[in-house]
Amino acid sequence: MAFSPRDFLDRLPEMRWPRSGLTLLCLLLWLPGFFTLPPGDRDESRFAQASRQMVNSGDYVRIRFGEEERNKKPVGIHWAQVASVKAAEGLGLGHRGQIWPYRLPSLIGAWLAVMATFHWGRALVGRRAAFLAAAMLASSLVLVVETHIAKTDAALLATVTAAMGLLGRAYLAPGAFTARQAAALWAILGVSILLKGPIGPLVALLAGVTLVVADWKSERGGAWLRVLRAGWGVPLMLAMTAPWLIAIGLATEGRFFAEAVGGDMLGKVSSGEEAHGGPPGYYLLTFLLTAFPAAFLVLRALPAAWRDRMNPATRFLLAWIAPSWLMFEAVATKLPHYTLPMFPALLLLTAGWAMDPLRRPAPRWLAGLGFGLFALAVLALGLTAPVLPWIADRRIDPLAVLALPAALLLLWGVWRALRWGPAQAALAAAILAVPLYAAILGGTLPRLEAPWIGPRLAAALALSAPSGEVQGAFGIVGYHEPSMVFATGTATALLRDGGAAAGFLAGAPGRTVAVGDRDVAAFRAAAGQRGLTLRELPVVEGYNYTRGRRLKLHLFQGTAG
Repeated sequence: MAFSPRDFLDRLPEMRWPRSGLTLLCLLLWLPGFFTLPPGDRDESRFAQASRQMVNSGDYVRIRFGEEERNKKPVGIHWAQVASVKAAEGLGLGHRGQIWPYRLPSLIGAWLAVMATFHWGRALVGRRAAFLAAAMLASSLVLVVETHIAKTDAALLATVTAAMGLLGRAYLAPGAFTARQAAALWAILGVSILLKGPIGPLVALLAGVTLVVADWKSERGGAWLRVLRAGWGVPLMLAMTAPWLIAIGLATEGRFFAEAVGGDMLGKVSSGEEAHGGPPGYYLLTFLLTAFPAAFLVLRALPAAWRDRMNPATRFLLAWIAPSWLMFEAVATKLPHYTLPMFPALLLLTAGWAMDPLRRPAPRWLAGLGFGLFALAVLALGLTAPVLPWIADRRIDPLAVLALPAALLLLWGVWRALRWGPAQAALAAAILAVPLYAAILGGTLPRLEAPWIGPRLAAALALSAPSGEVQGAFGIVGYHEPSMVFATGTATALLRDGGAAAGFLAGAPGRTVAVGDRDVAAFRAAAGQRGLTLRELPVVEGYNYTRGRRLKLHLFQGTAG
């Protein structure tokens, strides 16, 4: 019997082992580039370096980057990264100087979020639609990117999805909601606080308030709130976070709370922190890329979801999405991944519409707009990959060129599958995104040279010594990005200017300095005044993408004249 793509897509949501199938899809989507992408700036390297210092020091309370306290986020993700690094080292698979062990909590968190979307989504939209929603979540561009970054957001998504799944159970069937489920809900929210402060509980609280207000005059009312057992659930949630909160408060003499709440959290609300501002509507504009490749179907499904808002399951999903989305739109600081906790609900709504045999088709103009924007995003990704090596390194990379046919295959496959139905198109998009992501994340980005300055600098330093290891202390001026610190080590001295670099070099024999091109003249003048004889090592050239400029790092060793 000949293979039929349509029959395969029709039967896929009914597969005998759905979790195994979803896990395989996750691995195909996420593993390209996971081990080979160098550490990125700035958040990933800050988180990973702080966790590395925890491993080195054995201090699992304070969070530090170099000599500075990093009082911004709670400790949960660092504990997870420390555990994964120690596991990798214990099994002989990796070491603390590699970035991939620090990414494991993100990978596992994303997988747990996909599994939770399927597990709890079944009660909301049915088994087939829950499978489809989980597959769309696994392939969404923002989650694929987050699996490759060693920070909090993929793990946070896991806790939010699980907590909201349990909250949905309580709302739909309060009579069957047990004390054990209530305890799990509050415990998961406690873990969420340790990961990223109040975000997880806030999403649940906003959804609960919205449901109470919406159901005020209905038979359902707020009776389901009683089964949550908040009387002992909230203390349980707080008890999970209290030991570390007390310890960090004592260790930093209260500075953690002043800086994390007064500086980081309130700063994001009132102003665009680190130039990450955006107008209201930012997340609507970026959604077509962050939720790629399923975003075009979400546009088709939203009108039907609103018409079906009296359905309890749809009502719950809308309450999960709307107030939190509006909250993030109102906050001044905006980053594409902030709305990720709402993606499971959006995709469950979309999957429920796509799997409904009685669904009302979307307006033709909306369907055309969605597919047109989808095609634009596909072509943009397919063309960007082969262009990047030329822009960064002035070369053509054959592996990067493969992204273009992969993009055309995705576009053709989704266009063809749309004739069979929206569910088939969504599954085709999730599967055909695999070669496109592989070409970009596995074949293009790790092979670039200019952006990955830290690893190349570390390699040059190692080659400067006969033993292949950096000899003596190392200092740098003109490039202080966190990825450089992670690559060259915690002891790296971050120097202010060329004069300070000359003073550092003169401080002891066997030292090496890297001097940015803007400070070379001042460094040479200061070195001459000190009577240093300079030995020049290979120059490291690159592109500082966080500041948008090219730079040269000149390496010097010196001896007294």
